[in-house]
Amino acid sequence: MSRLPLNTLPTFRVVARLGNLRAAAQALHLTHSAVSQQIKLLEEQLGFELFERRGRRIVLNTAGATLQRAVEPALDRLDEGLRAAEAAAKGEAQRIRLTLLPSFAQRWLLPRMPRWRERYPDIHLELHTSQQVVDLVREGFHVGLRQGEGPWRGLAAEQLVDSPLIVLGSPSAARRLKACCVEELAEEPLLGRPELWERWFALGGWRGAVSPVATFNDAGLLLQAVEQDIGIGLAREVLAADALRDGRLVRLSPTALPGDSAYAHYWCVYQPELENWPPLQAFRAWLREELALSLESLKEGGAHG
Repeated sequence: MSRLPLNTLPTFRVVARLGNLRAAAQALHLTHSAVSQQIKLLEEQLGFELFERRGRRIVLNTAGATLQRAVEPALDRLDEGLRAAEAAAKGEAQRIRLTLLPSFAQRWLLPRMPRWRERYPDIHLELHTSQQVVDLVREGFHVGLRQGEGPWRGLAAEQLVDSPLIVLGSPSAARRLKACCVEELAEEPLLGRPELWERWFALGGWRGAVSPVATFNDAGLLLQAVEQDIGIGLAREVLAADALRDGRLVRLSPTALPGDSAYAHYWCVYQPELENWPPLQAFRAWLREELALSLESLKEGGAHG
């Protein structure tokens, strides 16, 4: 294959999006003829066609759609890099696009945002929360905070923390449950997945039917329900760190489900080519510092209430 004419790719991207040469020419501030010539040059260099001509419209064929999927994220990253370089030259703020679970955003990251802003006022965080695993490249994200064990194909990954599941209750529940023994806890309204509760009770030598009053697809909602004294819950220790420190939640037992399951692991994943990008380096270092402080807080908090 001849060398790819890179200067034609931005034009290809716009034509592919709009499906019309005249509209693409207007968007690019070029003549209709210039746009047509660039597409022709690209196809000649590649040795195959990228579009099907349908009257005034042109539609991507299979080869064109395949090329578009590769070109879009690459050009988006170049655009982002140019914007970052321009911002740096002007002394303006830079932006990190971050995707993460709603629970981690709500219970851990957001309370720490003021400290981030104080330290890095010129690096803005753009947060996107989702229960789904987002394709960083295709969706244009710089970094993701994920729960699981991977592998995260095509991405650099740094394990941040392992967090066990602990039993939590409201302060009023802690006052009511004097002994906090396994049998006593089994009589309480339980919040969370039954199979996890069964594993936890088994660690304490108790076996019986477990029927939680509610389950949740989001750990943040579960912890909110526990704070409102709807029941006692099993939740990741790191997500409860601030509420334990502030007294909004109380750990009801020293027994914990160890961080040996897939969802006990929290990761920072990012595009490998961004590893040395200063804003991302700063964010990764800050994450590690803040998580270390959270773990230290949990140690100082000690045992159950």
